Amino acid sequence: MAASFKHFDLKLIEPSFDSKLIDLVIELDYLRKKRLGGTTPPPLFFQLKELFHMLESLCSARIEGNRTTLAEIIENRLEGTASADEKIREIVNMEDAMNFIDKNVQTFPLNQAFISELHRLTVKDLTPPPKGEGDNTPGVYRAENVNITGSNHKPPEYLQVNDYMDELIEFINRTDSPKYDLIKTAIAHHRFVWIHPFVNGNGRTVRLFTYALLVKWGFHVDTGRILNPTAVFCNDRGKYYDYLSAADSGDDKEIASWCEYVLSGLKQEIEKIDHLTEYNYLKKEIIIPAINFSHERKVITDTEAKVLRKTAELGRMQASDIGDIFPGKSSAEISRQIARLRGRKMLQPEKEGARKYVIRFDNNYLLRGIIKSLGEKGFLPVKD
Repeated sequence: MAASFKHFDLKLIEPSFDSKLIDLVIELDYLRKKRLGGTTPPPLFFQLKELFHMLESLCSARIEGNRTTLAEIIENRLEGTASADEKIREIVNMEDAMNFIDKNVQTFPLNQAFISELHRLTVKDLTPPPKGEGDNTPGVYRAENVNITGSNHKPPEYLQVNDYMDELIEFINRTDSPKYDLIKTAIAHHRFVWIHPFVNGNGRTVRLFTYALLVKWGFHVDTGRILNPTAVFCNDRGKYYDYLSAADSGDDKEIASWCEYVLSGLKQEIEKIDHLTEYNYLKKEIIIPAINFSHERKVITDTEAKVLRKTAELGRMQASDIGDIFPGKSSAEISRQIARLRGRKMLQPEKEGARKYVIRFDNNYLLRGIIKSLGEKGFLPVKD
């Protein structure tokens, strides 16, 4: 049966008070307002945030068929050089787009220009179809009719795209009670995919758009929270597409089911990742095992392992804390040891000019162990 277009009105749904969807809205609204006040030192928190941006981007690309492995993206990160591999470039593009969101979403309106910039960043320097995942007109709504492979839904005619997108932008910016924010986020995600406003890159762009909405509406770093919403969709790609497809009918029940699916997954991800804001958990379950892993593989020396473990145990370390590791050494010699570890990117000052240090794990010595620990504790949305 050929795919066909079926219009239905964009609107909020009104779930019954005793529904699971309302329970999820209430629980997520509590998490949104909760000031975490976590004990993880800010420099470590922001390292984790950057790491989860990488994982989020990899996950989104994998949904679209990018087969880059976690190991490959880690090796590229450690090399610190631009890759000629477009599959890697696709993931880096999404990291750049997430950074753009973090920097701008609170001050710039979520309008056509913002969405166009997300798409432009997503497909930047990628070969257009059929050979690649780019777009011949980055940031510009499509000027041709398209079909969605494997879907019974046919997107609207290209001449209707501007009107439908204007309606969507008006919908998300409309002044409604904050209790509707999360339902609006889920509905907007589906509607964006339903419109399919660009020739290519719609899936990656809509997941960035969803991240932007969540940050705009209170789930952001200012509350000490790390967000990984794409993990909701990445954990079961088939389920993601099934719920999207069912919602294409426009039936309130199917739209509600889609919203419940999105919000349930989001709640699980937030509750899981929030563990990392508690330093005792992060230290015991992630950082110390990562140090031990690197030490066992002889990636770091005995002395380096001792200094890093001491730093991890304390959370913040100063030179006087590690005198027992360097018996008989002067304070100047100990400071030189710290400088050497800073040069190898194993330590960093707690803040600019400070003489207290925290572990740095975005390096060739610890990152693989950190990833291994996160994977063993169920924090990775993708597995190789």
